[in-house]
Amino acid sequence: MRAAVREEYGSADVVRLASLPRPAVGDGEVLVEMRAAGLDRGVVHLMTGLPYLGRLAFGVRRPRNPVLGMDLAGTVVAVGPKVTRFAVGDEVYGAGNGSFAEYAVATEKQLARKPVNLTFAQAAAVPVSACTALQGLAAGRLAAGQEVLVIGASGGVGGYAVQLAKAAGAEVTGVASTAKLDLVRALGADHVLDYTREDFADGRDRWDLILDIAGNPTISRLRRALTPAGTAVLTGGEEGGSLTGGMGRQLAALALSPFVRQRLTMFLGLVRAETLERLTALLEAGTVTPSLDRTYPLDQATEAIRALETGRVRGKAVIEIRDAGSR
Repeated sequence: MRAAVREEYGSADVVRLASLPRPAVGDGEVLVEMRAAGLDRGVVHLMTGLPYLGRLAFGVRRPRNPVLGMDLAGTVVAVGPKVTRFAVGDEVYGAGNGSFAEYAVATEKQLARKPVNLTFAQAAAVPVSACTALQGLAAGRLAAGQEVLVIGASGGVGGYAVQLAKAAGAEVTGVASTAKLDLVRALGADHVLDYTREDFADGRDRWDLILDIAGNPTISRLRRALTPAGTAVLTGGEEGGSLTGGMGRQLAALALSPFVRQRLTMFLGLVRAETLERLTALLEAGTVTPSLDRTYPLDQATEAIRALETGRVRGKAVIEIRDAGSR
């Protein structure tokens, strides 16, 4: 099979197209013939091996799995003997190991049936980002009527967070750059803030819930923007040093939280079947819509990653493996 691989950690320059054996299927695993694979910031971390803490899971000196990619959408072509929820021919979406390839393996617990109203490309734009958004809002104990601030609202996770918070009955403010404010408005945000010109922590407004997605404001600034009993949820972080990345700031927030009235918390987004199934209902009802910026063929995986790294992606980008535009 063809696959986009990197055999060492580094920049997008280490990514190349290679021919590899089709992966084997374990007892509780599913082999998916890939139609499309989504991009997210996790792909960049897996490519660079940064922060170093992540290498404990993915390979200390070099990647254990050379194939990049997590988000997937495609058709089941083989199942392990312990798989009960899927059969050959099922159209699925979710997360797996090495989805930038013509075939990828995923565990049954990280898959769901593809929403019937989405193309494979649209479905591939959902799993990691939308699951993270849904779990982040749950960690923040989102409730109808709250004032919610989404920092990083034009990205993959942020775009879904805006839609999900609006669907839950919140009043939503999205923070993004000048060029992406129109996208945030189109996703349903009631208000937008241009971070190049406005400071959300200037004291003029306060929010019941702040979802900070790779925004990296200091904890003190987040607290200034919260109501006295508000909640800040931290995830991601593209700064904070090469060892732990944004994790240091998140742990500091957890340590402070018991000593202040405001609630400061963090979470790690995971793709789970039950979360995907909740999203499927929202997607099929039209309550949530994937914000798909553009698609790339597999042989342009390097260009797609560079676009994500440099902030040129609005919403989500997807690599189409075959049959572009088909359902």
